[in-house]
Amino acid sequence: MLQRLFSVLDLVNVSAFQASLPNAFARKHFMRCGAAVFTAILLAGCQSAPSQSSRYTQQQDSAPKHVAKKPETLDAVPKYEAYRMFNSRPYKVLGKHYTPMNSGKGYEEIGYASWYGQKFHGHLTSNGETYNMFAMSAAHKTLPLPSYVRVTNLENNKQAIVRVNDRGPFHDNRIIDLSYAAAVKLGYHSKGTAKVKLEVIHFDEQNNVTVGNNPTVTYDEYLGIAVTPPEIASTSPKPPLDPAKAEKTATKQSSNTVADAVYIQVAALSNAEKAKSISNVLSALYQIPAHLPVADNIYKLQLGPIHDEAVVAEVLEQLKQNGYPNAYAITQTL
Repeated sequence: MLQRLFSVLDLVNVSAFQASLPNAFARKHFMRCGAAVFTAILLAGCQSAPSQSSRYTQQQDSAPKHVAKKPETLDAVPKYEAYRMFNSRPYKVLGKHYTPMNSGKGYEEIGYASWYGQKFHGHLTSNGETYNMFAMSAAHKTLPLPSYVRVTNLENNKQAIVRVNDRGPFHDNRIIDLSYAAAVKLGYHSKGTAKVKLEVIHFDEQNNVTVGNNPTVTYDEYLGIAVTPPEIASTSPKPPLDPAKAEKTATKQSSNTVADAVYIQVAALSNAEKAKSISNVLSALYQIPAHLPVADNIYKLQLGPIHDEAVVAEVLEQLKQNGYPNAYAITQTL
């Protein structure tokens, strides 16, 4: 900064200019103005915005400098998200023009993936979000933002699901830039690139799902859920009870002090690991205990017990809005 300042002052021969002034008052006025100009230049130099080259504190990218343990590598959870329209405009980087796609539905691609880490950690992505190298995210040159992509490392068949929220990589031989955590999950963080297959996981507003160029399926089918509708017995007419049994039942119910509780049957899954994962997420989201009773190798994902009918109605409504249209309430005696 001082070097830039003195180069400006060198353009003026102060003594010669001062000597050419006609009187002492003018010379004194010049000195006051000169001091003011000097101060202004100094402040301007100290307050000038950093150049683009100094945006990142590191010149070269790297893995995290300090990692206490292996980062969490839980897949991003795909869902419907409206595309950010301001990211759909054509743009130019390094002399090349790029036109983002209107939709990622049906998109597949094979090529090389790189990863980015410490240098960009904490800086804004093209989506206006903060880049976190420990999150399952990625950058792509033309996919709509945000998009969800299943990435398969073709060298070891490991897979990761990432959320694309950034632009890049701007190299001809790379098709996606993954976060450090995603590279760890795919097993190539110790080297620069890996050959991968990309498959966009596309959700529409009705929660229909298309993975790559595969046929579109319902959300339940995508999760591998075997739909179990409410028990037929609860809707079909029941034969009349024997009068003696009916009286006995009524007496028992009137004297019964044990409360009934409502559970919400969210889904039934054949995959135990997926059932546990979803139950943990939903239990944390709604702050309701989750249960996974199993019968015939089918895990019934239930939330409860819930003793407030208003809470039951509210949670059911939210579940149906968040991709569980077949959720229903069942009553059990505690």
